[in-house]
Amino acid sequence: MATTVTLPSMIPRSWNSNLSSPHQNGPFWTKKTHSISFTLSLSSTKISRSSSSSSSTTLPAALPFDLSPPPIDHDFLDALALSGTKVSDDGIVETFDNDDEALDAVDNGVVVVDLSHYGRIRVSGEDRIQFLHNQSTADFECLHEGQGCDTVFVTPTARTIDLSHAWIMKKAVLLVVSPVTCQSITEMLNKYIFPADKVEIQDISKQTSLFVLAGPRSNQVMEGLNLGDLVGQPYGTHRHYSVNGMPVTVGVGNIISEEGFSLLLTPAAAESVWKTILSLGAIPMGSNAWEKLRVLQGRPAPQKELTNEFNVLEAHLWNSISLNKGCYKGQETISRLVTYDGVKQRLWGIRLSAPAEPGSPITINGKKVGKGQWWTFLFLHNNAHHHVVQVLEMMAMVKMFDTWFLVLVFSP
Repeated sequence: MATTVTLPSMIPRSWNSNLSSPHQNGPFWTKKTHSISFTLSLSSTKISRSSSSSSSTTLPAALPFDLSPPPIDHDFLDALALSGTKVSDDGIVETFDNDDEALDAVDNGVVVVDLSHYGRIRVSGEDRIQFLHNQSTADFECLHEGQGCDTVFVTPTARTIDLSHAWIMKKAVLLVVSPVTCQSITEMLNKYIFPADKVEIQDISKQTSLFVLAGPRSNQVMEGLNLGDLVGQPYGTHRHYSVNGMPVTVGVGNIISEEGFSLLLTPAAAESVWKTILSLGAIPMGSNAWEKLRVLQGRPAPQKELTNEFNVLEAHLWNSISLNKGCYKGQETISRLVTYDGVKQRLWGIRLSAPAEPGSPITINGKKVGKGQWWTFLFLHNNAHHHVVQVLEMMAMVKMFDTWFLVLVFSP
């Protein structure tokens, strides 16, 4: 039975919000989220060596990560399981029994997360850029080799399928997608390839591994790996390296934030690179803590916040959408929504001191203004925005109705 979550209505008129336009801010996770907490808790080749036993080589930028993985002598997940890490039957690293420590390290140190269960799709062929330009929301035709972007796959009516991260390589585009959508997106893209199109779609998830770094000390880990030339580069920038003698592609950003880094590598290199990163001070984080971090960062996910009920603008994915490029799937609906100010509800986040079922209605003064989607996410009608922001500011000073609220403002 769904629980009704009622927001307090005592709102001082003198308090105003300072929120920027979504057209300026873009998606709500692209800038560092400031939470109010209460009692809740590449050109020429260069080679360099660090003082540690690990070595790192920068390879020419033109080298694509199109290598078949070498034979796997020891499975990385087996090694983690033997060390006591909880690994699910489908190969997801769930927890290292240190979730609180890992979440604290996101603010005060650095964590490393195995996201190899996320999907990796390789799009190749002469027409790959134009194809992805037409099939998703980002402007791929303005990007060059070594750059990256976020892009959204949508239905013809602009309902969200998944938010993907793309790397533009010399011979292919790599898409990182959510675990639950990899197969369906691969099938969908293949469906839209016409006989004359020179495009190939390949799911390379099992041929690769994916690690990410998060936290303020991520830069120090990169320096320790002799990959410091990426520090300070724009979001999505990626280059090819050799770490411990193994090929690794490293990009700026960690899937849920523009901060941190992502490492794409072969399964055979996974254990060696993982141990090296831990030796540089990183705290391992499992998928359970990562899911909490995803929500706190405001990164929506398919089958949770991203569903057929809501369009891409209601999900507030502005930074992943080009409003100026030509025709693409969902473009007509998006253009109408922008032109006629048709976005009637926005994605917010809220944290309660007591559980509430997904789908619970959200009320103010007894009137339904939205519903909860997942853990801390809500979709609220626009006319509720002012009230909720005022509640947020008041809750920073007062405890009301014996319940503390933590509200993260994800859209104006």
